[in-house]
Formats: sequence, C-alpha cells, structure tokens
Amino acid sequence: MTDHHRIGPSGPGSVVLDLGAGVGALIVDTPPERCGDEIEISASGDFWSGGRRTHSLVRERRTAAGTSYAAVYPGLPAAEYTVWLDEHTPAGAVTVHEGQAARFRWPLIP
Repeated sequence: MTDHHRIGPSGPGSVVLDLGAGVGALIVDTPPERCGDEIEISASGDFWSGGRRTHSLVRERRTAAGTSYAAVYPGLPAAEYTVWLDEHTPAGAVTVHEGQAARFRWPLIP
C-alpha cells in the first residue's frame, strides 16, 4: 500500500515494543524508497479472505548503529502474519513469537 506520508525520522528510544506473554512485535525492514509508505499485515489465517489488516508507516530510523528504514508493529498477538506487497499480493509470511521481536525483510522487486 503506497500512501507516502511525510513524517520525519525516528530517533533512538522513540519506539516502545510491547513484549511479553502472548505478545510480540514485528519489524519490517525496507529499502529507503519505501519511506513514507504504509505496509499492511494480517494474521495468516486471513490470507485469502482479505480479512482484517493493520498497517504501519515506513520511517527512517536513526540509531547509533546507523540509518535504516522500517515499519514497526508493536504489541502483536503471537501468531503467523502475512506481509502484503499490495492489496492482493502477499510479500511473504513471518512468525511473531511471544516475548520477541520478529524481523521481515521487504523483497527486492526488479
């Protein structure tokens, strides 16, 4: 999903991940050109049904380790999720485990 919001970069400590019993988080790493786009995810059981989706904005993330671009989904129920390339096309799947932050790398599309 492309929406191209214009929000400045986030700095160290500006994102809080809710991790614990039954709850994890997801970080979708993207290339810089996705900055400002919204990326949708859904529980994998909703894969073909077009079920409930949630989205997050890709932002520039500045840390001591350098600059990256990512959409962050804090406080997700532990489950398998589909990351959506667009409204109809899945980019892939990722499992969010309780008490952990999962990572998904946005696919490089020629």
